[in-house]
This record gives sequence, C-alpha cells and structure tokens, in this order.
Amino acid sequence: MGTTKNRWLIALAAVGIHISIGSVYAWSNFTIPLQKMFGWSASEIALTFSIAILFLGLSAAFLGHFVEKHGPKRAGLLAAIFFGVGIAGSGVAVTLGSKYLLYLFYGVFGGIGLGVGYIAPVSTLVKWFPDRRGLATGLAIMGFGFAAAISSPLMNSLIFSVGVAKTFYVLGTSYFIIMALSALYLAKPAEGWLPEGFKEKVSKGKATVTYDLSQLTANEAVKTKRFWYLWLMLFINVTCGIAILAVAKPLAMESIGITQIQAAALVGAIGVFNGLGRIGWASASDYIGRANTYTTFFVLQIVLFMLLPYVTLKIPFMIMLAIIYTCYGGGFASIPAFIGDLFGTRQLGAIHGYILTAWAAAGLAGPLFAAWIKDTTGSYAGSLIFFAGLFAIALIISLIIRIDIKRLKRTSNSAVSKESLSQFS
Repeated sequence: MGTTKNRWLIALAAVGIHISIGSVYAWSNFTIPLQKMFGWSASEIALTFSIAILFLGLSAAFLGHFVEKHGPKRAGLLAAIFFGVGIAGSGVAVTLGSKYLLYLFYGVFGGIGLGVGYIAPVSTLVKWFPDRRGLATGLAIMGFGFAAAISSPLMNSLIFSVGVAKTFYVLGTSYFIIMALSALYLAKPAEGWLPEGFKEKVSKGKATVTYDLSQLTANEAVKTKRFWYLWLMLFINVTCGIAILAVAKPLAMESIGITQIQAAALVGAIGVFNGLGRIGWASASDYIGRANTYTTFFVLQIVLFMLLPYVTLKIPFMIMLAIIYTCYGGGFASIPAFIGDLFGTRQLGAIHGYILTAWAAAGLAGPLFAAWIKDTTGSYAGSLIFFAGLFAIALIISLIIRIDIKRLKRTSNSAVSKESLSQFS
C-alpha cells in the first residue's frame, strides 16, 4: 500500500493538517469581540491560547506513542475530531457566555488536536523523504507558520458578517473536513522503501545515503544526553523567539517610533518570514547539516538580540526582526529531521512529542519574562540582552552535541559500510 502513494501528495496532506491547526496563531482576532460581548479581560481571553499551547505540548508527549502504534491516518483523524470539536464547541461556549467552557473546548480539546495533528504528518514525512528530510518537514511546518496569515482575514470577515459563535461553528466544521480528508491519504511507506531512481543515483555518485546514527525507542531516547541537548536548544530558541513575537508590536513602537497601526502592519508583514524560515532553514539543513544549522541560528541571534535594543532606524530594525523570525520558524522545522538523524525513524513521532514539551514550557516562560522585565525596568532592552545570554548557552550546547554525534558516527561506520554494500550492490 505504501508504494502506491505519491509522497508529494503525502506532503500536501501534511500541509492541509498544519494549515488548519496553525490557525491557533490567529487567536488574537477574537480578543476584542469577546471583550465587547462579555467584558472579559485581555488576560482572561489570552489564557485560552496559553491553555491550548500547554495541551499541545502535553498531548504531543503523551500521544506520540499512539501515532507510532496506530499510524498517521488514525492519528490524523483523532486530531481532526479533537480540533474540530474544540473549535466548534467554542461556539457553544460563546453562545452560553462561559469562559470556562471556552477554556475546555478551545484550550483543552483544541490543544489536544493541535499536539496530535502536529506530530502525526511530520513523523510520516521524514520516512517518505529519506533523501530530503529537512525539505519535507519544512514543507509541513511551513503550513503551520503561514496559517495565521491565511486564517486571520477569514476570521475577521466571518466575525463581522455572522458573529463570533457562528464563526467558531464554520471554522470547526471546515477544519474537521480539511484535516479528515488530509488524514485519509496519510500512510507510512513500505519497510525499506526508497524514492524511485534513488538507488541508481547513489550507485552513480549523484546522491548519497544519510544513515541514522541510531535506532532508539522514545523511552530509550530520553535517557541519552543528546535528547536533552536538543530539548534545551529548542527551548531556548522558542523562549526567546516567542517573547519577541509577544512584544514585537510595542517593541517596534518603542525602538523606531512608529504608530500603533504602522507597528501592527510591520509585525504582520515580517511574520511571513516565520513561514519562510521554516522551509528555508529546514531545506538548507539537508546540505549544511542539522548541527551547523542550529549553530548558525544561535550565532546570528546572539548578535541580533544584543544590537536590537539600540537600533532606531526603520530598515535595519525590520531586517533584523525578519531574520529573527526566520530562525524562530526554522528551529521548529529542522528539529524533526535532527531527531531522525540522531535517533532514527523507529519511534520518531513519540520522540518528537517528547521534544515538543520544550515548546509548551517556552510558551509560558518567554512572554512572561519579557513582560516582567518591561514592568520592572520600563523597557524591553533588558530582556533582549538576557535572551542574548541564553543564546550563548544554546551555542555552547550546539557545539557540545557534536562530540556525541562524532562518537556515534565512529561506532556506526562499520555497520553502515556493511549495510550499504549489500543494499546498493
């Protein structure tokens, strides 16, 4: 069955799921309408988003084994059910005027759909693209990054025309249909499957085979140092990046003196680089290596976070912010391929789920710390300097992990040589 599937359609199905669940990044469209309807505070409404991100990380961690055991199709359908019910159920919560029901449906149910929907297609794509892992995962996760740009105007239009509750009903139904249809096409490739013509390219020296450095289960992976190196690198990259996302608008107003409307437009425009960074950096990692990609992230951002508080010119500020956005998105997109390289594809979905707990933790830590620094000092400059220090720690970790990688390569070289002789002879 696996060989009858078109891997590019598998990638398209993955994008369909990620564009649907990525709409969570457009949650802020509901803030003002909900405030006007019920008088809820901004923090009460924002808690809905925080709960969703928390349950994204938790469900990815706890249901990663479900993805591996039951396959991407069932996992994708489970995600469609939870996310569809979560969004549509939010309409019921609004109709009843209950913020606690909103927390339950959008935050808990929607968050579970987010977590399962995030890892199911990504772990599958890695197996379909042994020759271009970074490109494959970048394609899917790019959809997550661009989702807000696609869904935000749609949400605003629906809210204006049919109201908040009906908007949730329409979106929940639409997302369920898109995700379910996408999930039905997902499938793992046959054992030992390789792209058509790939063996011939290898034999002619036109392509090389990337061998996994190990094949570990998720429970075995979490006992290794390199798992926690990856966890910390993702945690730091997301903590600092999501803090910038949370304060980009007031930071732009404070730094380059633009109006609130101009700052909103700037943040929206530069947000495109979040999506571009996902496909760009992930694809580049196929050529320069995953470790080099993360080292580049951290070197760039150490410099940018150190300089950003002191930049007052619009064009340099915009360019620096755009680069930071690409590194933020690229960190998400490159991590699944990195996991495959270091731990193999045997239980990649489950390992990816464990790694994504770093996202849940960072989603709470980054914005809260940036807001605390602003309240304490009256400026965002202090938090940016602190984040530059965190990137310095991440840079050191990205260098230390290479020691583990070199050790693994030495122990696996002889086994790989024997396998390649039998596989491509």
